[in-house]
Amino acid sequence: MRFEQFAELHGLMINSLVLDRWVRVPTTDHPKKRNGAYIFDGRAGAIINFAVHEKHILFKSDEPYRPDPHARAKREKADREKKDRQHKAIQRAAHILDNSRHDYHPYLVKKGFPEIKGYVWLNSLVLPMRVNGGLVGVQLIAPDGTKRFLAGQQTKGASLVLDNKGQDIVCEGFATALSVKRALKQLRERYRIHVCFSAGNMIEVGSRLREPLVIADNDPVGLSAAKKISSRIWIGQTGEDFNDVEVRLGTGPAGDQLRPFL
Repeated sequence: MRFEQFAELHGLMINSLVLDRWVRVPTTDHPKKRNGAYIFDGRAGAIINFAVHEKHILFKSDEPYRPDPHARAKREKADREKKDRQHKAIQRAAHILDNSRHDYHPYLVKKGFPEIKGYVWLNSLVLPMRVNGGLVGVQLIAPDGTKRFLAGQQTKGASLVLDNKGQDIVCEGFATALSVKRALKQLRERYRIHVCFSAGNMIEVGSRLREPLVIADNDPVGLSAAKKISSRIWIGQTGEDFNDVEVRLGTGPAGDQLRPFL
């Protein structure tokens, strides 16, 4: 089986195959987003569809192995190009933040926070993403909720932290974090909320923390990720995140669900 066929079987849509680096591509379930990724060196590789896979799926060609005499040079070149793309993404992220205004945004209004202002660049809500305090990129959220990252930026291990010098709490999305923050403030509890931007990255961020409280999205990928991080897991009803629960029940009742974990 060719790599392109393998990727297609798992929902990835590859128009032009690129070798030796991770490439984001659309998927059959999200054709208007780059919700999948692959890497392939001509013989072996891996793919992931972020909507359905909790970890990468490996591919290995069944053709006889022929050592590539240029493999080391290719890896070094790929590493240099990756670092260059990440550096450009950092510069781009800094430019976007420097040119953003502090304003209200339709996404925040839709999620139940009409009073909150954030970084707004053009028509997108801008969320800075950092690793060890250093800016590595941003997540851009359109008014309709469509989310994207900058091309080439580092996402692994990146987070946005809402810090009130309290216990560590890990969640996937920004709206979820804002709802948790509002509920904890009403409970008069301190917090350090880590927004991780994806279920897979929750594992990367959460593994560095000591038994954090995980606010999990109730879907297979979110639940699987949460169980790998901590035994302290809040889970909503099927298909709900904590923001959904707060909008449906109100801040007080939603906060009561967190109380046993605090």
